[in-house]
Amino acid sequence: MTTYLLCYLAAVTLLLFVLMGVDKARAKRGARRIPEATLFFLAVLGGSLGGMLGMAAFHHKTLHRSFRIGFPVIFLCQLALAGYLFLKWKGMIP
Repeated sequence: MTTYLLCYLAAVTLLLFVLMGVDKARAKRGARRIPEATLFFLAVLGGSLGGMLGMAAFHHKTLHRSFRIGFPVIFLCQLALAGYLFLKWKGMIP
């Protein structure tokens, strides 16, 4: 089960990272963009780290406060949830 979860998270993270690069390229060409709601949806589904890495690598959406704050907040919430579930699984919390 853990392997499937890690593969899923890696795939969503990679997908969002790639989409950040694609959206940046489309922005430069003036082409149709990827909706911001799609980018945030993938972040909530577990790809927030990919979004943050994509922002840094492609210098994309870095001026948007919603992305500068939103992706890290989503990531921290996901880390907190993962930590809680891990501690619960280990029996360290009731």
